[in-house]
Amino acid sequence: MLDDKDRIFTNIYGWKGTDVKSAQARGDWHGTKEILKLGHDKIIEIIKESGLRGRGGAGFPSGLKWSFMPKEIKDRPHYLVVNADESEPGTCKDRDIIRHEPHKLIEGCLLAGYAMRSHCAYIYIRGEFYNEALVLQKAIDEAYENNLIGKNASGSGWSFDVFLHRGAGAYICGEETALLESLEGKKGQPRLKPPFPAGVGLYGCPTTVNNVETIAVAPTILKRGAKWFSGLGRENNTGSKLFCISGHVNQPCNVEEEMGIPLRELIEKHAGGVVGGWSNLLAVIPGGSSTPLLTKNVCDTILMDFDSLKNAGTGLGTAGVIVMDKSTDVIKAITKLSHFYKHESCGQCTPCREGTGWMWRMMERLVLGDAELEEIDVLLQVTKQVEGHTICALGDAAAWPIQGLIKNFRPLIEERINNYKNNLSIKTKVAE
Repeated sequence: MLDDKDRIFTNIYGWKGTDVKSAQARGDWHGTKEILKLGHDKIIEIIKESGLRGRGGAGFPSGLKWSFMPKEIKDRPHYLVVNADESEPGTCKDRDIIRHEPHKLIEGCLLAGYAMRSHCAYIYIRGEFYNEALVLQKAIDEAYENNLIGKNASGSGWSFDVFLHRGAGAYICGEETALLESLEGKKGQPRLKPPFPAGVGLYGCPTTVNNVETIAVAPTILKRGAKWFSGLGRENNTGSKLFCISGHVNQPCNVEEEMGIPLRELIEKHAGGVVGGWSNLLAVIPGGSSTPLLTKNVCDTILMDFDSLKNAGTGLGTAGVIVMDKSTDVIKAITKLSHFYKHESCGQCTPCREGTGWMWRMMERLVLGDAELEEIDVLLQVTKQVEGHTICALGDAAAWPIQGLIKNFRPLIEERINNYKNNLSIKTKVAE
């Protein structure tokens, strides 16, 4: 379990103030000028040594990503873009950071932006986060008023501006290149890569897109040191992480814990356990709705980190833990997710545009059992034709929940089909 002294987000529940003075009392904006004096490359080196991996879902090494930015500012400015378009079902961590720890994010923007030789950060926030946008804008205004950002930010001699941009509620804009398109005022559709944003990003300029949590933890890492952060968690899965626990638990919550904590310990110590006890557990989606679910026997021992979950055939993703007990109609649950991805597809790629709708309609039939047994394999085949064949990962996100369902609950699907046929046969005989 993570010790209180190692917690980065000490106001994640909003028990204390969100204003700049309250944030400074918690350690925000302390020593910022001294960190900036370390220089661009040294800051990136510390982030690399810490082992921080992106907290938005993909888990790419953050220091390495920052290092892709050009070493010199030439004819094009550099941009930092913060992805606050948190729309993954089961995930609500960035929202609480913005609500209760906005100055950690703004300080992180300054430090990360400086490391990448950027004088400007854009924070792209989900349109539905109306109140959170107000809180964040107020914090940005406070940071300007106290000369923490702006001209000569924090007395460093580096000018740095932060702009808040509200999206219009499109899930697809959580994909980094679709986000950039939307930020430029165009339809939010993913771009083909290459070129990658570090070469050609916002307005055709070098750009790095990072998740809210990734940027918000950077100041604490730089203040406490790479060794401190890398000493938490497991090798290649270092540090602490915000976990969002929802579903059939007694106390749904967001909690900061050490990477590599056992899933069962996470649920029982922080979420009050599964409703009806651990033996009543059916399945868990471990990393937000797009990650394949895990059955109880796997959940008994699985560790919550990138590599452990990858080896189990799923992923840590955003660490949105969705718990389902035995009262759940798991086929219907995955059907709901299928409808979500079908609805949120931008329609640019044929496999996704056509495949997500086809998969959802097939799932609607499986909920009833109105299908043939052979169609299970046809559905699985279609998920494979969608997965990996689209510009962005939305096609994968639509396919993986269904693949997890078929892998782990195929007997239940077959039973549903057989029961439907039997009931239909009985009704036909009665009618005759």
